[in-house]
Amino acid sequence: MVTVSFRRRNSDVADERAWTDASADLLRTAVPWRTFRWYKGQPHYSGTYWSATTHDHVIYESRLELARLLFADFDSSVRHIVAQPFLMKATVDGKVRKHVPDFLLVTDQGPVVVDVKPLRRVTKAEVAFTFDWVRQAVESRGWRFEIWSEPPPVELENIRFLAGYRRGWLFDAELLEEVSCAGLDGVPLGELSACIPDRLEPEVRAAVCHLLWKCHLAVDLKRPLSSSSVLRIAA
Repeated sequence: MVTVSFRRRNSDVADERAWTDASADLLRTAVPWRTFRWYKGQPHYSGTYWSATTHDHVIYESRLELARLLFADFDSSVRHIVAQPFLMKATVDGKVRKHVPDFLLVTDQGPVVVDVKPLRRVTKAEVAFTFDWVRQAVESRGWRFEIWSEPPPVELENIRFLAGYRRGWLFDAELLEEVSCAGLDGVPLGELSACIPDRLEPEVRAAVCHLLWKCHLAVDLKRPLSSSSVLRIAA
C-alpha cells in the first residue's frame, strides 16, 4: 500500500492518507513538504521563483530545478505548480521506502509528478530503484511520472530570457491588442518597427516578448533569438 503525507497552509499537522484517496485538487493546495536546506559547502543553489502560472513564489533547491520551473511556467498547458508537494511511502521488498518528488504539475492533460535529476545520476542503482516504485504508484492512477534532466541549453536560455517579460500587468493592454492584430506571422524580429510604425520599437519588442511568453506568438526556440528570428501565430 502506498500512502501520501502533505502539509496544508497554516497548519503544523501533516495530513496522511492512502495514495489513491488524495485527489489532484487536494494535493494542489499543499505547501512544500520541506523548505530550504542550507549548509556550509552546499553544492546547490536554492531560492524562490515568482511564477506567472501560480501568481506566487515557488521554491527550488537547485539550478536544475529552477530550469524545470521555467519550462513549467512557460508551458500554457500547466495550470498549477507545487514544489516538494508530498511525502510518498510504500513497502517495497520488505522495507518502508520514502520519497518526496520535486514538483506536482496540474496540467490540461492531467497531473504530472516530476523528479529532477542530473542525467549522470539517473542510472545509479539507488536512484533507478526509487524512480521505479514511484513511477508504478503514480501511473497506477493514470497520472504521468516524469524524470527531468538537463534541457537543451539554447532553449533554456531563450525561455529564461522570455521569462523577464512574464509579468502581464506591466504591459499596456491596448499595445498588446495592437501587436496581436498587427499580422506579424512571418515577420522577423528585426522588422517589427516597420509593422507598427506609430509605436516605439522597444515597446513593441517588449510586447512581442510578452506575447511569446504567453504563447500567443511563437518562434523557433531551439535557435538563439536574434533579429532574424521569424515570428509565427501560435496554433
